[in-house]
Amino acid sequence: QVQVVESGGGLVQDGGSLRVSCTASGSIRIINTMGWYRQAPGKQREFVAEITSGGNTNYVDSVKGRFTISKDNVKNTVYLQMNNLKPDDTAVYYCKARITTYTRYNYTYWGQGTQVTVSS
Repeated sequence: QVQVVESGGGLVQDGGSLRVSCTASGSIRIINTMGWYRQAPGKQREFVAEITSGGNTNYVDSVKGRFTISKDNVKNTVYLQMNNLKPDDTAVYYCKARITTYTRYNYTYWGQGTQVTVSS
């Protein structure tokens, strides 16, 4: 049984910063990747950033240089530091984790999302 829970969303002004967190818990054998997607109203969910178990990272072009993904392996937590936020970053941010347990292999788990709102 695995749970993926986000936190840290909120309201910030244009140019401000936020850090969202995602913690995976349960009977975890391997966390293959953890990352972030976001979905703005009326739009499809899009990839934002990911980090692998080896520490490799990937970002969507629109956030490169502004967002940084990192992780704490002991806490099974991934962070997304978001700097110089823009109104277009407003969305619900979802954590996505691909996790291998002792009963499931490389299964995708989603958090329920945390709202990030950037005002003009």
